[in-house]
Amino acid sequence: MTTERRRDEVSQHVPEGGGRPRKIGWGVLALLLAAFAVFESVKYGVPTTVAALAFFVLIDLARLAGVRPPGALYQAVHRVWIPLVVLVAYTVGPIAWPPLFTAALGWLTRIALERASGRGFPSTDGA
Repeated sequence: MTTERRRDEVSQHVPEGGGRPRKIGWGVLALLLAAFAVFESVKYGVPTTVAALAFFVLIDLARLAGVRPPGALYQAVHRVWIPLVVLVAYTVGPIAWPPLFTAALGWLTRIALERASGRGFPSTDGA
């Protein structure tokens, strides 16, 4: 019983997922992505701005539609790799439609902002 108590006490004092440096990193990434999205929006006009803003609020729209954790759709809108794949595919592929690129920038900005504030994707241990 003493061993279990000590494990519980120790686990409460360990910062989860990298702690403060990780949150700072996500915050810096969010600022850079937001600046890049603004640059692209100014460069290409209204359609890119609308796409970036629409995908920035995608997580809120999913929440309003009733998407809750731990469902598959909830997990999909909080995954970094989905907008990242879109950004890379747009960069190296033959696609030439700027609203798609800024939509992925807006989505990735929102994910980075949520993770920087500590409200991002839930931990795997259920906490």
